[in-house]
This record gives sequence, structure tokens and C-alpha cells, in this order.
Amino acid sequence: MMQSSERIWLSSYPAGVPADIDASIYPSLVALMEESFQKHASKTAYSFMGKDMSFAQTDRSSQAFAAYLQSLGLVKGDRVAIMMPNVPQYPVAVAGILRAGFVVVNVNPLYTPRELEHQLKDSGAKAIVIIENFANTLEKCLEATSVKHIVLCAMGDQLGWLKGTLVNYVVRNVKKLVPSFNLPTAVRFNSAIAIGSAAPFSKPILQADEVAVLQYTGGTTGVSKGAVLLHRNLIANVLQSEAWNQPVMAKVPANEQPTGVCALPLYHIFAFTVGMMLSMRTGGKLILIPNPRDIPAVLKELSKHRIHSFPAVNTLFNGLANHPDFNTVDWSHLKVSVGGGTAVQSSVAKLWVDKTGCPICEGYGLSETSPSASCNVVTDTAYTGTIGIPLPSTFMKLLDDDGNETAPGQSGEIAIKGPQVMAGYWQRPDETAKVMTLDGYFKSGDIGTVDARGYFKIVDRKKDMILVSGFNVYPTEIEEVVAQLAGVMECACIGMADDQTGEAVKLVIVKKDPNLSEAAVRAHCKENLTGYKQPKVIEFRADLPKTPVGKILRRELRG
Repeated sequence: MMQSSERIWLSSYPAGVPADIDASIYPSLVALMEESFQKHASKTAYSFMGKDMSFAQTDRSSQAFAAYLQSLGLVKGDRVAIMMPNVPQYPVAVAGILRAGFVVVNVNPLYTPRELEHQLKDSGAKAIVIIENFANTLEKCLEATSVKHIVLCAMGDQLGWLKGTLVNYVVRNVKKLVPSFNLPTAVRFNSAIAIGSAAPFSKPILQADEVAVLQYTGGTTGVSKGAVLLHRNLIANVLQSEAWNQPVMAKVPANEQPTGVCALPLYHIFAFTVGMMLSMRTGGKLILIPNPRDIPAVLKELSKHRIHSFPAVNTLFNGLANHPDFNTVDWSHLKVSVGGGTAVQSSVAKLWVDKTGCPICEGYGLSETSPSASCNVVTDTAYTGTIGIPLPSTFMKLLDDDGNETAPGQSGEIAIKGPQVMAGYWQRPDETAKVMTLDGYFKSGDIGTVDARGYFKIVDRKKDMILVSGFNVYPTEIEEVVAQLAGVMECACIGMADDQTGEAVKLVIVKKDPNLSEAAVRAHCKENLTGYKQPKVIEFRADLPKTPVGKILRRELRG
């Protein structure tokens, strides 16, 4: 390990934040969770649609679910996918999968059949826990995958018989959010819990170096790959985040349960670690928000609680702060607002602090770093426009194209080393080799600068990636999908500035068939790409700018 003297940023750490954390205090993520189940048994772990679930209930349900999964004949290390919004079944499923000795595969519930098929095949998932709203998507690609067991959830499963029945009726019949599907072998979530409650449970011995989660990301090329996150990677990032927030979270009165908002989707690593797992470690209550786009519903839910921490992305902070119902929520207890996923705009940061008194503390990380690597100091009140300084036990440096550290004042690719950095990409040693240096640094693909105090700032991207509301979009994937349309000669995809989402997708097409319409392109994209990947602007041109060898020049299209 480097000497502390080389970590110039340590002098900017607030009092009480350690230079290093000890991730070895837990042998596994399961040990961390089980400690909380015992320690905070009577407290509320999750609040959802007015119904609370205690740590003890989460403990019982997740162990029953673990026993159910074991009864299916799955073996240690098998992958189990989860495809759901933020509902209580999600954390129960995560805890159950891990307690049974299996690996969690987080899946975006809005994926198209094409996207879902790739992830299920690549991960080799043997089972999936899916909410019925998206069962129709699974049905379309199931035969091509190795999934043998399906656990089917409904929005109201955990709300009690009366309220649950009502909620499910509204979701299915009034809002018509459940397209018809045919999955005859699927077992309902509540039935799985009942079966598991009566089944034997065999507690596996888990090591810190075993795989806990496959977190899919475009990585640096755009082909969706699973970042292999070990138990120790996630434990480390939870402890790093806890230590980082301590200077302000310590101000929560001793008689109050720390309460956080989980509005970002749990399949996203930011919500998974900094929402669910951190809340588990601190014995906090987590408010589960199933649809953050429904701003009035979010504010209505938050108005019922006293909130202390709120991780979110720029678009959500902006949407909430500009809503007329914003002041129906008591924001006066908010201690930390963490901005991640994408850059927080200065205007949004100013509006948020003006309205809540709690500054947005911008952080930085990737799926490959579990995710948090750096963050602004939580006691700072001024907007810095930077991604902050490296977290405890984390090292960051800037590299040139030859892999050498850049001279002071020069920009370079941000490289990260620490206990939260992934073990590699799932079954892709070639891709892993491209992003890991010999001395254990992960090359992020982001170009940054660093000042004399150790604050890093992102100035550009090495890869042609588009960041839409904190989600990575890779031009190659979109171009491959669009190129399958018979009327397309060639196409290119670039990012464009967008007030709402930070960046949006722009698609430029050269037609083969003069009758090809924008509507046809949009319909094809909708069928094959999830919402945030779909082009906002489609432009038809006679030709595309190219290099002498025929490579399309995306940067000229941007210009």
C-alpha cells in the first residue's frame, strides 16, 4: 500500500473520517446482514406504500426464501436474477439469494427481451425473481436461456391480504400495468416463502473472496458485461460510505432511527450499496419508492417520514425541487444528499440547498467500483463542481495513454485502486485485462484533472459513452440494433446536451430505402432498447464523416 504522505487528499478529510477502513470485520455480506437482523430486530427495515417491514420480518422471510431456493437443487455459486422495481420483495430476495450461497444478478426491469436474453445467457442464471408486470418480457426470451425456475412477484405481495389484493387489482385491472403472459411453471413469491418456511435450510460457509453480485455494465466497449463484485468489495464500499457520512449522520438524535430514501432503482449499484446495504449496516429505515418518475407520489410518500439521507441523481433532485408540492415534505432533518450517477448541475445544487438547507454532496463511482470511489466532503456547503476526493482506503491517479502517471496539472484517465474495485468481468479475461493495470488500478475511461488538495474533476470521456440520467448508453449497441433495419445503409449515434437528462441520444442515419420513416426507426428502437437508450433526436443524412479507412467519425457529428 502507498504511504499516507502520497494521499494528498487526506488533509481535506473532516475530523472523525478515518484514512482507512477494515473490510475484514465481516467474513461475508451475509454476516453483515445477519448482525443487523439480530441487533435491530424490532426496528423498521423497509417502508413501502404505508406498510412497514421490520428487520426481524426481513430475517425470517429471507431465510425462508433461501431455504426455498436450496430446495430447487441449486448449488453454491449458482446465479439468481432479480428483475423488479423497488418493492420489499427485492431486499428479501437479495438476502435470501446470498444466505443460500448463490449470486445475485441485478436486472433492469425495463429491459426488452433482447437485452434480458443477453444478460440471462451471459450470467448463466438458473432462476429469476421477477415482478409480474415484466413477465411478458421473460416469456419472449425464456427458451433461449438457462433459467429453470421462476418466482413471480406482484406489487401488493407484502402489503397484507386486504391492501395487497386491492393494490394488485388496481395495478392489473385499472392501470393495466401487467401485460398477459404464460409462464406455467412460475411459483408465486408468497408461495415460495411458505414452502421455504417448512423446508430445511443449510447455512453455507461463505468467504470474503466469493462472488456476491454480477452487476452488468457496458464497461468500456458497450457489450454488456458482468462486473464481478465479491462479498469483500461490497462490504468495503458500505463501510467506506458509512465512514464518509459519519460527520453529519452522527448528528441524528440518538432516539431517532436514521431514515433514508431509496428512489433510485435497486438494480442500479448506487441504490444497491449506498441505499439498501448501507441502511442495513446502520440499522436504518429505508423508504422504498417504486416509481421515482411519479414526482407527486414520491413527495406524498416522503411527507409521511422524517428523512435524514437521500441519495439521488441530478434529474430527480431537479424534478422534486421544482415541483409545487415540494414543501409538503419536512426537509429540515435532512443531513446528507448524495448526488451520483451523473454530474450534478450547479443550478440544481443551488436550488436544492436553498430549499432544504442540505447541500448536494456529489460523488463518483462505477459498477466496477461497487460503486463509490470518491465524494465531496459531507460537511462542505459550497458547490465545488468536482467529484470530490477519494474515499478511505481508496487511491486515485491520472494516467496518460501509455499508462504512466501524468505530470502535475495535466489531465489523464482516472484510475482507481481500493478494496471496492471488482475482481474483473464475468468470464471475460480479455476485457478485464484492458481495464486493470499491473499494479491493481481500474482504468475508468473518464478523463480528469486533480488539484493540489486532491479534488478530482471530470473533463472528458475516453470512451464514446453517453450518460443519460446516470445510466451508461453505448453508441455501438444502438448502432448494431438500428443497422438491423432493412432500410438503413449505415448509422451513427452520439450524445447531445439535454436539460432534463444531462445528455440524450442522437441518431444519424443514411438511408438505403428512401421510404424509411422516422416512425419505423422509433418503433424498432422501442422494441429492442430500453427507454433511456432510445434516441431523442433522429436525423437523416446523405452520408457520414469517415476516416480514410472508412471508420465513422462520431466526434465530427458532435461538432
